[in-house]
Amino acid sequence: MTFSLIAKDPADGAIGVIVASRFFACGAAVPYVGAAVAVATQAFCNPVWGTEGRRRLTMAETAQDVLGDFVRRDAGQAIRQAHMLDAQGNFAAHTGADCVDWAGHLIAQDHSVAGNMLAGPEVLKATSEAYATRTDLPFAQRLIAAMQAGEAAGGDKRGRQAAGLVIHRGEDHPWLDIRADDHSDPLGELARLWDVAQERYVHFAKAMPTAANFSGLPTREGIDADIQRAEAARKAAGIISRSYATDAE
Repeated sequence: MTFSLIAKDPADGAIGVIVASRFFACGAAVPYVGAAVAVATQAFCNPVWGTEGRRRLTMAETAQDVLGDFVRRDAGQAIRQAHMLDAQGNFAAHTGADCVDWAGHLIAQDHSVAGNMLAGPEVLKATSEAYATRTDLPFAQRLIAAMQAGEAAGGDKRGRQAAGLVIHRGEDHPWLDIRADDHSDPLGELARLWDVAQERYVHFAKAMPTAANFSGLPTREGIDADIQRAEAARKAAGIISRSYATDAE
């Protein structure tokens, strides 16, 4: 199952993993992200590659060393696929020999793409090229656009079902974690959720505590003002909210 993209935003060092698949809740099974590292474990995914990998990468082991160790230890490595980013900014990838065709990976300077059960290698190429060229977009939108380009090139050859996007901004906790677990257009649903996030969530996230600032911004004053400004600007531009939220009766 699955194709995914790992990237590091050059603007602020944010780490992102985005995944799409004709497999239920792939956004819960594939990405493991830390403050400065990331692992995507897929095909017959091994969650320990994710949890142990994230821990060891955080402790400054290299992606190549960690991945090589996993391949040596795991009797099921031939049906596993994974790629990862270490704290030094290096990528490594493994596509097991028994992953279902088409399967492979692509490593670029600032991102990596991997997939199996794909329409063909053009899926990875289209995803990588779109990520490399869409520098005009905010990081989250850039990741979504790249995956949509891969989907347009054939994507998962079985169809579509789920997608997920996780972004960390220098913290152990995510700045953004959105998923579409069972949807006819899961990447399109991620794009909608990103739009909805602009209404309130991204303003709330500015006040989130960090490891360096345990309390964050513990008042609502600035948050509420930002939300009101964003809503006024959206309405002035004639943009209708894409949220499905309802108000209490």
